Amino acid sequence: MNKEVDLSKYQIRTDLAIDEIGEKVKLKGVKHKTENIDGIIVTNVELEEKNELGKKKGKYITLEFTDVTDSKNFDKVNKTLTFVLKKMLKLTKDSFGLIVGLGNDKSTPDSLGPLVVNNIVVTNHLYILDELSSNYSRISAINPGVMGETGIETSDIIESIVNKIKPTYLIVIDSLASKSIERLNKTIQITNTGIHPGSGIGNKRKEISEETLGIPVIAIGVPTVVDATVIVSDTINFIYKNYAFNKEYLNNPKSRLTFNNVNYLNKNITENSREKQELLGLVGTLNDDELQRLIYEVLNPIGYNLMVTPKEIDFIIERLSNLIANSINNSVHNIDK
Repeated sequence: MNKEVDLSKYQIRTDLAIDEIGEKVKLKGVKHKTENIDGIIVTNVELEEKNELGKKKGKYITLEFTDVTDSKNFDKVNKTLTFVLKKMLKLTKDSFGLIVGLGNDKSTPDSLGPLVVNNIVVTNHLYILDELSSNYSRISAINPGVMGETGIETSDIIESIVNKIKPTYLIVIDSLASKSIERLNKTIQITNTGIHPGSGIGNKRKEISEETLGIPVIAIGVPTVVDATVIVSDTINFIYKNYAFNKEYLNNPKSRLTFNNVNYLNKNITENSREKQELLGLVGTLNDDELQRLIYEVLNPIGYNLMVTPKEIDFIIERLSNLIANSINNSVHNIDK
């Protein structure tokens, strides 16, 4: 007797609201709009209290880009991120910000937050000495470390600092997880809903948010890791897309000279469910969520659902941390009086 497997309990971890939306057009309690700003795809998502994504009410703004390793793209993303941050922060001359870098500086994929903070222009000491230029906002910054090093909940450290120095807003930076290879290190999410430290590597701690701290909290995150489940499921989908591309373009005379160098993922390939099932069998009948949950069910019990990051992560993290730090500095300083 055939028995259906309940895959609903095998959820793939993601911190990105845009991952949950996917190709869906209408979702209850979800408003989203996408625009192209100088080649940067910006998606604005607003979630109501009760929404189909199961995420916290608030704003989630996502920047998607192809590369930040060259100066031209770096400047484009920097400019767009600065614009988004300024719009979300709405600072005044009396604003006092605390910038917090979450993560472990000894683990490269998790070191984004600490590296960003190392490049923040801090000014609170000058304010105390009454030497702060009018062109600069009042800013403090800290890397609180991780619980494995300090033995203290990161949120408790931050709460103690907030209660002591009384900032008017908080910006936290952390590494995230995605369930899409294509968004790895090529996406920045900004949200006003706060964050759970360590969520990118699956170690969720106490929430850091306006509800817990009493001041606005802006969270900036970049997906730096994916589950092995994501890689396997994406690869299975790539197999079909490659097959469909070969079938459609192989006999096209115009494609023969460039065929081997073409990125088939950028081609508009019409999906044929019958052909997909013929190529991949029963697996070809599953949608993306079902496929990921099935692979998770296979890999997780044997300990092979590893967290994976690109081999060039050191260089990418350095570029991304510089970019985010520049955008924060540009957003909080030289503000209109």
